[in-house]
Amino acid sequence: MELGIYSFGDRHRDPLTGEQDSVADKLAQTLERIKLADELGLSFYGLGEHHLEDYAISNPGTVLAAAASVTRQITLSSAVTVLSTEDPVRLYQQFTTLDQLSRGRAELLAGRGSFTESFPLFGADLAEYDDLFDEKLALLLRIDRERPLTWSGRFRPPLENAQIYPRPYRDHLRISIGTGGNPESSARAGLLGLPVVYAVIGGRPERFAPLVDLYRRAGESVGHAKEDLHVTMGAIGFIARTAQEAKDTFYPYWLETMKYGAKARGWPIPTRAEYDAYTHNAQALFVGTPEEVADRIISVGKLTGADRYAMQMDWSGVPHEKVMTAIELLGTEVLPRVRKALGD
Repeated sequence: MELGIYSFGDRHRDPLTGEQDSVADKLAQTLERIKLADELGLSFYGLGEHHLEDYAISNPGTVLAAAASVTRQITLSSAVTVLSTEDPVRLYQQFTTLDQLSRGRAELLAGRGSFTESFPLFGADLAEYDDLFDEKLALLLRIDRERPLTWSGRFRPPLENAQIYPRPYRDHLRISIGTGGNPESSARAGLLGLPVVYAVIGGRPERFAPLVDLYRRAGESVGHAKEDLHVTMGAIGFIARTAQEAKDTFYPYWLETMKYGAKARGWPIPTRAEYDAYTHNAQALFVGTPEEVADRIISVGKLTGADRYAMQMDWSGVPHEKVMTAIELLGTEVLPRVRKALGD
C-alpha cells in the first residue's frame, strides 16, 4: 500500500496564540512538507482548492508545479479540483504541463468540492450542480483520449477538430474521482474505470466498505479489470510520539474546523468527550501514535482492499513544526509497518 498526505493549505488564526500565517509563509511551508514527504518515500501529496481567506491555495496546479522542481518521485495531485467551475480544456493543459514538468507524476483529482464558493465566483449556477460536473467530466476524459476532438455541450463553446496541447508525459493523464461517500459517485467512477478517492470526514472508515464494493462491482460489470480499479482512502488525523500528545495537540485545531462547520452547515459543536471517543485507538479520527495509526490503516486496508491511504494532518493550521514531525513519523514509522503487513 502507498501512503501520502493531502492538505488545503489551512491558515486559520491559531486558536492558542491568535496568530495567522501569511499566504506566502503557508505556501513556503507547503513546499517544505512536500519535499520532506518525497524524501521519506511517501507516494502522494494532494492539495485542495479553496477560494476563501483562511486557505492559501486557490490554484493547486501552480503550487504543485513549484513542488515538481524540488521533488523526485512523489505523485503530485489536486485534492480536489472543483471540476464543475473549471474549463476542462484549460484545466487539462494545466495538469499536463505539470505532468511534463514532473515527468509523469501529476494526478488530477476531480470532484464537486466540500464548499461552493467557486460557483458564484466563476459564474456557475448551483442549480446546475450535477449537470455541470457530468458534462465537464465527460469532456475532460474525451480530451485525454481523443485527438483531434470534436465536441459540443451546454456549458462551454463547441470544439471542432481541436488539438489540445501539451499532451501528458505518458499516454494518458491520471484522472481520479473524489467523493465524500456518494453511492452514485462510486458507481460512476467504477463504470468509467477511474481511480476513486474517498474523503472520510467523519465516522469510522469501515462504513465505506460497501461503497468500495459498489465501485468495484460497477467497474467489473462493464469489463474493467479488477487490478485497474484503484482505491484511495483518506483520513483526518495526527501522529505524535504518545497518544496523549497527539490528541492534545490536534484537538484545538480540529475543534476550530468543527466550529466553522457548525456555523456554515448547522452542525452541533462536538464536546471534548466526543473527540476522545473519536480518537480512542484512532477509530474514527486517526489521531495517535505511529503504531495506532498504522494498525488502523492496515485494518481498513485489508477490509477495503485500498491500495493508497492519504492523511490530512494540518486542519485549521496546526503549527508547521508539529506537522513536519507528524510527516516524519508517517514516513519513518507508519510506512514500514504498513508495508510489512500489506506489501508495497
